[in-house]
Amino acid sequence: MKKALFIAALLTAAGLAQAANQELAKSIVKEKCHLCHGEEGEASSAIYPRLAGQNRDYLVKQLKNFRDGKRKSDTMNEMAAGLKDEEIEALAEYFSGKPALSHRVRDKLFAAVGEYLFKKGNKYSGIPACKSCHGENGEGNEQLPRLAGQHKRYVSDQLQAFGERARTNDNAVMHTVASKLTEMEREAVALYVSGLKADEETTQQ
Repeated sequence: MKKALFIAALLTAAGLAQAANQELAKSIVKEKCHLCHGEEGEASSAIYPRLAGQNRDYLVKQLKNFRDGKRKSDTMNEMAAGLKDEEIEALAEYFSGKPALSHRVRDKLFAAVGEYLFKKGNKYSGIPACKSCHGENGEGNEQLPRLAGQHKRYVSDQLQAFGERARTNDNAVMHTVASKLTEMEREAVALYVSGLKADEETTQQ
């Protein structure tokens, strides 16, 4: 009986802590995040990344890198400055728990070029298959970002930044890959991953 009561108390405490973290995250989103990333992480413009459904640990790392100056961005360095670890954890939990979205891809032929590169790479220029790191469906993992459903413009911009070493974190492997992509390949891959989705995802324009 005592054990059951103890477990119930732990579950209640965990639930209260989770609710508190949700409220903390919502307050920070309203103060700092919503104008660019949307209240649900859907992003208000294609130049900003979608955060909804992004991998939690990846979000934690990126926010800490912005806060600590390891990843350079005039906007995000300022926004992340002063965030405490527990606030970053709460934000990552909040956005990662939102439903992931994907785009409706109209240019199927061009997207097929991106699909080939994503799944097979380009052996003639030494580009590995994107899926080898980012997963069969672009889902990523704890260390690597989810690409599925991300805005095409944002993915393309980041690939270009990696290729030029303008991206100041996580660029050791990605520079080697992105620097070999032609503009056509970069745009095709970005288009393809923007349309990737799992069964439970919502498709948007």
